[in-house]
Amino acid sequence: MSVLSQNERMRIEDDALEASLTKTLVTVFSIIFIEFLIMGISLGVMPVYVHDTLKFSNIIVGLVIGIQYLATLLTRHSAGKMADTMGGKKSVVRGIFLSAISGIFCLISYWISATTLLSLSSLIIGRILLGIGESYLVIGIFAWGFALVGSKNVGKVMVWNGMGMYGGMACGAPLGIWLTSAFSLPIAFMGIIIFPLISYLAMLFLKAVPLPVNVSRLPFYKAVNLVWESGAGLALASIGFGGIASFITLFFIQHSWQGAPFALTAFGAGYIVMRLFFAHFPDKFGGARVAMVSLIIEIAGQLLIWKAPNAFAGIAGACLTGIGMSLVFPSFGIIAVKKVTAENRGMAMAAYNAFFDLGMGLTAPVAGLVAGAGNYNNIYLLGAIAALMSAGLAYAEYRKTQATKAQLA
Repeated sequence: MSVLSQNERMRIEDDALEASLTKTLVTVFSIIFIEFLIMGISLGVMPVYVHDTLKFSNIIVGLVIGIQYLATLLTRHSAGKMADTMGGKKSVVRGIFLSAISGIFCLISYWISATTLLSLSSLIIGRILLGIGESYLVIGIFAWGFALVGSKNVGKVMVWNGMGMYGGMACGAPLGIWLTSAFSLPIAFMGIIIFPLISYLAMLFLKAVPLPVNVSRLPFYKAVNLVWESGAGLALASIGFGGIASFITLFFIQHSWQGAPFALTAFGAGYIVMRLFFAHFPDKFGGARVAMVSLIIEIAGQLLIWKAPNAFAGIAGACLTGIGMSLVFPSFGIIAVKKVTAENRGMAMAAYNAFFDLGMGLTAPVAGLVAGAGNYNNIYLLGAIAALMSAGLAYAEYRKTQATKAQLA
């Protein structure tokens, strides 16, 4: 009986730990989901607002979209430093506050839209604030999540964060378009102000964690040096998503197709389904190998959009892109995180995510140049070429891993 009682106690303890882990991961997911939901709302309405209402060119559309990611990129260092030295909670709170403020500047832009240059300036300030807010929130929640779940579950934090990122973005775009059509554009911008408050309430469910003392902190430039190969692979892979997020609405309008919001939804659906059922693949088969296969699927999706004869094909291509991109982030990410100590994972993730920001930040303006006066399909050929280059980096990492295994054998 004593043996049975001990086994029963162990089972109860395991169940309690699993329940605590699930609660933490769901809360982390919720906070990230809401942050990227407001980014999706912005992306759903911003290109048409800048292009059709304010009457600016595709290049300006790309610059307005891309400047957010530039702001995120330039603040990754300070976000990583704050998360590692002051704690993830403080970083998350700062991110929530700045994200909400960004919505106010979007509203101001609408109210003064008759003065187009001032309106554009206000919009750009809002985009910059949203980029900085996203930087602090994402790195803070990564560092906080890693500390809460322990080193054995780092991959799960990446998976749930990734689902929140792309799931929120995919839901946000159609939500923004629906709010604009059913109500008005200011209501969509109001969502950018209100939703971060829900993130703050969700954050209250996470436990505080003590900060380690007397720990050697990794400088940002050294973190970049350690993760640059993985980061470059992620940056190139993200170009495909950047093209969909920034220009799919104008691409569909050019062809007189309906259903542009569903392209982002299809991307998110493909992305999340892969994460739900195949999230263990990078751990099981190795990050480099999974990244290679994933990127081949992304290439197929981008080429399908490039040559899409109708809206259905465009949506299907976006879905394939989502399926392909889904495991790229954790695959390259696991390789990156293993190169630093546990106490410096916040800085490592800051450096790694900076490459995603670089890819997204460059995609919008470069895609605007590639599109020119309206050749939006060329953006997706660019995405396919970039994904092919990313696959080359994954293959190089795979060869390196195989060579290391051969030396140890």
